[in-house]
Amino acid sequence: MARWPPVWVAIVKSLWIAEVHGGGLDGKEVLLRGWIHRTRGSKSIRFVVLRDSTGTVQCVLKRAVIGDDNFEEISAALIESSVELSGQVIPTDREHGYEIMVKDVKIVGPVNPQRPFPITESAMKQADGGETEFLLDNRHLYLRTGRMTKMLKIRSTIFGAVHSYFRDRDFTEYQAPNFVAGAVEGGSTLFEVPYFGKKAYLTQSWQLYAEAAMPALERLYTLAPSFRAEKSRTRRHLTEFWHAEMEIAWADNEDVMSHGEGLVRHIARTLLEQRSEELESLGRDINTIQKYAESHYPRIRYDDAVEMLQSKGVEIEWGQDLDFSKEKILTEDFEVPHFLTHYPKVAKPFYHRQDPEDPKYVLCHDLLAPEGYGEIIGGGERTWSESEILQRIDEEGTPREPYEFYIDIRRYGGVPHGGFGLGVDRVCAWLAGADHIRETIPFPRDSRRVTP
Repeated sequence: MARWPPVWVAIVKSLWIAEVHGGGLDGKEVLLRGWIHRTRGSKSIRFVVLRDSTGTVQCVLKRAVIGDDNFEEISAALIESSVELSGQVIPTDREHGYEIMVKDVKIVGPVNPQRPFPITESAMKQADGGETEFLLDNRHLYLRTGRMTKMLKIRSTIFGAVHSYFRDRDFTEYQAPNFVAGAVEGGSTLFEVPYFGKKAYLTQSWQLYAEAAMPALERLYTLAPSFRAEKSRTRRHLTEFWHAEMEIAWADNEDVMSHGEGLVRHIARTLLEQRSEELESLGRDINTIQKYAESHYPRIRYDDAVEMLQSKGVEIEWGQDLDFSKEKILTEDFEVPHFLTHYPKVAKPFYHRQDPEDPKYVLCHDLLAPEGYGEIIGGGERTWSESEILQRIDEEGTPREPYEFYIDIRRYGGVPHGGFGLGVDRVCAWLAGADHIRETIPFPRDSRRVTP
């Protein structure tokens, strides 16, 4: 067996395993490149399950065909060794459908026998921190597993669906700074960073800076990371996560909700069109996703939600924000996402516009996903006049100085407008049926983990 040259050789891969399973290559000679997923055999025949980003295929290597030296070398190759092999595509009645009768093979990147691939069932059982922590410690290698590969493809499709929804409706993609001087949400969840002798913070949301561009672009959106210094280690919280956010001029709360519903339904439809196979392999019911893609999302007011919770024996006082445990209970009564609107003013930040019909409430909404996943969208109509924004800021005791630019937006031609933020990782977890949000992102960050 010829060793891979020690100098770099440019190689362009032109054939993927999925194409073998797609038909049309029966009896043909193919060249495949990938990694050893499993291997077994005897002194005369070897079965190698080869994987690439599109799937796996069983490859049959016979000593009499590939020669003694080649056979001995492939027999010694360990899991996750990268290989290049050529052979004939043979349809089979067996479970895997196709086999490759190998005629030639070479190892590209061997795995050192002294340091075999560390992710094994026995290693996970013996790990001091348990299976979860072990897999997080080896996240850079765990990404290669079939489950993570499928999840990352679903994630990529969701990102693409966000872009296509907004671009098809003439929204302009817009980027806001990650270093900011003040909070969008609660100040206690800000990551403070030194900034050339000053204090700065990692952004929690693009919103304030999106509103600055709203009079210029009118319809804008972003896909960007956000950062929140939350110590909670729930199934739906990360310290670094991805936001899909939008802002639109000449719009009220109802207009913004219609876009939120439209976006989520579009994401679900896109997954059905492009990732049904991956969803099913992860155990997701396609009919459930179909329901999310086609159904209208109902709306209930905050007061109704409080009554529903109290009727179920949940202790809650009017004016309290709803935490995850209460959202989870609310979703039990809905088979599709539903909007929760008209929170009390005392429960929301200054930028939410008061309801002109009843100033105790603000024109806002959360979209709660069913199956216990809870909030995936938060948004609403913005406080858009100078007098109202100054009043709200002063009522909350918030210093005006960091928000002077934000107030200026209202001083110079303020108009009714609104927007929302969608947690992309949460949506991915919900639609893919993941138990924890960390399953949906390549390298999750929480209060205890910043590596790998």
